[in-house]
Amino acid sequence: MKELLVVVDMQKDFVDGALGTKEAQKIVENVVHKVKEAKECEKNVIFTMDTHYQDYLQTQEGRNLPIAHCIKGTPGWELIPELQGLKEGCLVLEKPTFGSTNLIHTAVKNGYETIELIGLCTDICVISNAMILKSALPEAVITVDASCCAGVTVESHKNALEAMKMCQINICGLY
Repeated sequence: MKELLVVVDMQKDFVDGALGTKEAQKIVENVVHKVKEAKECEKNVIFTMDTHYQDYLQTQEGRNLPIAHCIKGTPGWELIPELQGLKEGCLVLEKPTFGSTNLIHTAVKNGYETIELIGLCTDICVISNAMILKSALPEAVITVDASCCAGVTVESHKNALEAMKMCQINICGLY
């Protein structure tokens, strides 16, 4: 069975930087454990990285969320230090928006049968990628581990998990 773990946007700006939250900080240990476990089981692991440029505030996203974050080349754009050593041997995909078309192409090309998503933010990038993966691979088992995710708010995290559940995405872990 072809299995994939997708680690969504575990970058400094989302954990303890420009858009960081206490909830994001609380999941770091769980995320690190999940990545180590996946690598030990020889699952494929892909890291996505929210990637913006100096013109971010002039983009549609920047006008709607006017907080510069994940600007390529800045410390906030980097994966959190706890994951730096774990990205070796993994595919790292930069993405300019919420969902990653490169992730979809890679998942379809490799014919993954089970895909698990973890990371940030549940209510923006995790849900976007889970939904487009489900659309591209409708027979794949898509799972989101709630204990390895955090949203912009606790309420929006829970709402996103419920929305994904309604779209036949499995939700595991406590939320």
